Amino acid sequence: MPPEDTHEKLITLLDERGADYRVIEHPPEGATKAVSRLRGHDPRHAAKCIIVMIKTAEKERRYAAAVLPGDKRVDFDRMKSLFQGVYAGFAPREVAECLAGTPVGTIPPFSFHEELELIADPEVFEFPEVFFNAARLDRTIALPSTDYRAIAEPRIEPIARD
Repeated sequence: MPPEDTHEKLITLLDERGADYRVIEHPPEGATKAVSRLRGHDPRHAAKCIIVMIKTAEKERRYAAAVLPGDKRVDFDRMKSLFQGVYAGFAPREVAECLAGTPVGTIPPFSFHEELELIADPEVFEFPEVFFNAARLDRTIALPSTDYRAIAEPRIEPIARD
């Protein structure tokens, strides 16, 4: 799916569900700390999305979209444990982009692919509003965290580390 399609799919979903969101346009940027400065908020308010590959057996792999506060990193040991895996790490870039439907650096904290489980750290919901990539480097969505939780329906698990 081209990134434009993922962006449109995201906007359509938010509109259909009556979300109270804002689209923020800014210069192209994919790094969480840098884009948080452009958007004018603390990186802790960002919901960044990392595609994780978990090996569950010799030739079996599962994938998860790990949603974390912008100032945290994914706890791969915790991800491995959640899936009773033997290894967890970053998914290969081409796999991540295929599953997310958009390039790394623009991945929104939603899953539109049946093979991509969405898991959010509880800290994502500590602030009333979350900011995240809108499947484009030059667009951000600001969304009440309650709307994000209700619409995305992520599995909530502690998966963040400093």
